[in-house]
Parts: sequence; C-alpha cells; structure tokens
Amino acid sequence: MCMSLLGFSSCNCSNWADLNPDEFYQAILSAGTCVIDVRTPQEYNEGHLPNAINIDWQKEGFIDEISKNLDKSIRLAIYCRSGRRSAAAAQVLSDAGYKVVNLKEGYMSWTEAGKPVNTYEIECFMDGSEPVVVTLIKHGTLAVFYKGAYIHFDPVSGYGKNTDYATEFPKADAVLVTHEHGDHLDKNAITALSSDKTILLLNAKSQGQIGMGKSIANFEKADLPQGIKLDVVPAYNTTPGREQFHPKNNGNGYILTFPNGFRLYVAGDTEDIPEMADIKNIDVAFLPVNQPYTMTVEQCVKAANIIRPKVLIPYHFSQTDLNGLPALLPDIDVRLRNMP
Repeated sequence: MCMSLLGFSSCNCSNWADLNPDEFYQAILSAGTCVIDVRTPQEYNEGHLPNAINIDWQKEGFIDEISKNLDKSIRLAIYCRSGRRSAAAAQVLSDAGYKVVNLKEGYMSWTEAGKPVNTYEIECFMDGSEPVVVTLIKHGTLAVFYKGAYIHFDPVSGYGKNTDYATEFPKADAVLVTHEHGDHLDKNAITALSSDKTILLLNAKSQGQIGMGKSIANFEKADLPQGIKLDVVPAYNTTPGREQFHPKNNGNGYILTFPNGFRLYVAGDTEDIPEMADIKNIDVAFLPVNQPYTMTVEQCVKAANIIRPKVLIPYHFSQTDLNGLPALLPDIDVRLRNMP
C-alpha cells in the first residue's frame, strides 16, 4: 500500500509509513503529532529525539497505555534503535486505528544524519485532541511545544547542565522571561533561539538589561502563536527579610490558555501570594520550592491547595527534599522531575 503523509510518499505492505530522518524531523515538528520512543527507559535516558515521550514496546500494556492517553485523531511518530521494534509497534498501532509514521532504521539513522538529540525529561498533555509537549530543561527553564510552535520559559544556557540552544532546538516562536536573575535571564540563549519572527516578552528590568523584546507587567495579557492566550500574574516574596530577593511588582508568572481550554501555569520565583486565589482551572502548575528565594515545602502545599491544579510539577528546587510532597497533596497528581 502506498501512503502519502505530510507531502512524503512511502510504500509499505502495511498502512503506516517509513520516513527517512529528514522527513521524520519535519513530521515531529508539525501539528497534530506525538513522538514516541518505544525503546527501554535505559536507552531513552541515554539520549532521545526532541519532544519524545517513552513508552516501552516490550513492556506489558503498551497499547493500553497509548490508548489511555493519546487520541486516535493525532499522528504517532515512533522510533526505536534500528527500526525493528518500532516497525512492529507501528503495525499494532495502525491495526488499532492510529495514524503512524516510523523512523526508518531508527535512532541510529537519526544520529548518523546529525539530527538533534537530548536527555531532557518530557511530559505530554492534551488540549482536546492536540498534544501539549513540555520539555523539562533545568531549574526554572522549560519549553512548550504546541501545533508546531515552540514557547520557551527562561532559557538559560548554563546553570547546571549546559544547553546548546543553537543545536538542540529550532528557533522559538515565543520566549517568556519571568525576571532578571542570572538563572532566568540569558541574552546569549535568547539570541540563539530568536529569529525575526520570535515574540520576546520580559519583565521591565529584564528588558532593560538586555535591550531586546517587549516588557510586559503583572495583569497584562498577550496573544501568542497558534491561538494561545497569555496572562501575566504576580510573582514575589512575602516572608519578612526576604522581600528583596523578588520584590512585589517586578517579576512575572505566566499562564498559558490553549484553544481547547488546557491551562498551564509557570509561577516564576514567588511565594504563596494572595493573588493565587484568583488563579483558577489550572491543568498543570510549575511551582518553585527553594526558600529563602521562593517557597518552602509547606508553602508549596498551601499554594497547591489554593490553585488546585490537576498536575503539580515542582521546579527550581535546588537541594530541597521533595520526597514527602506527594503524600501531602493526595488529591493532586504531583510529579517529581529532574528540575533542581
């Protein structure tokens, strides 16, 4: 059978398509596509494709996990080491009613072609039937991918593990900076991500420091690519003696509202502030946990109980012990990830 997907033609005896690395790269950067690495977790952790989530083909319940989380209206772009496991998975998924493209000769062909790989953890959520893919880069830094658009939060090249934005990511559609501290503001990283079409929004002090982009303040709004709406919310310290770290009316938190209603909150450097009572209907919240600069674990629990996100991912936590946090929030899906 001959299939044509994304303008590429590939002939197979099955109703799914093999794509070479160039074609596959275009596929994974297009709307309506979820990238799945079907190798083992160990293989995945050693390096994987951008935006790829890991669902092990050899693990019992493979098809059940996919059908539970991913709508059949989206395209699945799958790969393994050499293409053999993913070809078998492609057939099963296709038989189950999914649209599938497979990376021909797998991860080996991808790396031989010099395509980008990384070791970041990935979370995939759904805005209706459209994937919202979040790359957890480090500390206070993450990237959101939606319908072919990349939105970066506080891109920083250094601070712990190095990130080479020029090679690891395509140009950003939007960059959002919460405040001017060095672990959140990096002019070189922003420059590497920017094209003449990139929207750069920062708090006023950040804009003044680097002389780029447009300043945006608490309670302002903006339109982002692919119909995403941005709301700017306060982020500041309240504990006596620590207000100087993040003064009121300076730093920003950001809420993204996607076209089908999915809402993501990136809090920036803040404590549990009164304005959080006005933050509603959050699907995923990133809350910082590292006093004296942001929240204690107890403050994070209080903030989460005010906001009531469906999913909480603590970030910017440095050496804070978070192991007990999930038990303190039994009604919230708390996901401890590598974001120190």
